[in-house]
Amino acid sequence: MHQLHFFPSRTMALYVGRLFLIRSFSILFALVLILQTLDLLGESGKILAVAGNSDSDVWRYVGMRLPQIIETFLPFSVLLGTILTLITLNQNSEVVAMKASGMSAHQVLAPLFLAALLVAAISFAFNERIVTRSTAALGAWQKVEYAQIPRDNGVRSNIWVRDGDNLINATTVETGGPAIILRGVTIYERTGGVLSSMLKADSARSVAGGWELSGATRFLRRSGTVEPLGTIIAAKNVRPDQFTLAQVDGDELPFLQLRAAIADLEAAGRPVNALKGVLWHKISGPLSAILMPLLGAVAAFGLARSGKLFIRAIFGMALGFAYFVADNFALAMGDLGAYSPFLAAWGPFILFALIGEMILIRTEE
Repeated sequence: MHQLHFFPSRTMALYVGRLFLIRSFSILFALVLILQTLDLLGESGKILAVAGNSDSDVWRYVGMRLPQIIETFLPFSVLLGTILTLITLNQNSEVVAMKASGMSAHQVLAPLFLAALLVAAISFAFNERIVTRSTAALGAWQKVEYAQIPRDNGVRSNIWVRDGDNLINATTVETGGPAIILRGVTIYERTGGVLSSMLKADSARSVAGGWELSGATRFLRRSGTVEPLGTIIAAKNVRPDQFTLAQVDGDELPFLQLRAAIADLEAAGRPVNALKGVLWHKISGPLSAILMPLLGAVAAFGLARSGKLFIRAIFGMALGFAYFVADNFALAMGDLGAYSPFLAAWGPFILFALIGEMILIRTEE
């Protein structure tokens, strides 16, 4: 009958789950303390070198950087916490006792999966509420090299917008006044994806029925001639808000806000595949905690006195670190457009879930 229950013993589940959580968060605390200290050694000099900055700005940096370090190394901590927990249970012959009572390998690991799911939920909430805000604030501060952040003057530079087959580039977009003004406008007019002409204007402003271009000229590619056009109306299907969309950093926005930003950028004709990969990874990243008990399970089984326990622990760590390498590689391929957004975010997760399950079944079940 034990085989029919995922948690045959409530007492055992609480005991194993508590061991796992205590070890994981203890390792996380030690890692964060060491890494934050090392990071501060390199950055504190840059912060204090800016006139007007003091020790309070160093602590301000710590408050912004700490959530990023926690987000990055929480999965590593879960992996190490899993292996340490399973080694302890194996050395004390507790795994042998569990299996002797009729429990399967999956039932032995079940409390770890449940505790890891709790860690994944905490990680997702922490990333959404704290990490995104600290990343945005720290990114803005680092762009000015830890000086005082200037007020936004409402000017955007080098903005690209798609209008059907055509591409529109504005050198600057002024949004501070009552109307949006484009400066240095170039419209790349294409037919079937091939450039046919270039329409240039000194400035443009939104009017009823499109954009009024001043000082416009058109260069015809086939003839190589330039036509002066003066003031004309063009880009009739382009909305003003398509030029005011800021550059989006997926790490600085929560899930729902990033999804809305992707929809706006997609409507403006801008590439969004890399951002879609980041969006999916906001879910698959925290869920990687659930994989760690499966990848580290090789440390739980096998006789401790056989002398191979250390090798099993190393193999479990190697599997876990291989997952992190594959995850970063897939995200990089997604940024380059070689992988689809879904594959970039979920491919490594699914692959290593199957690998871990295969190893567990072949060796223990």
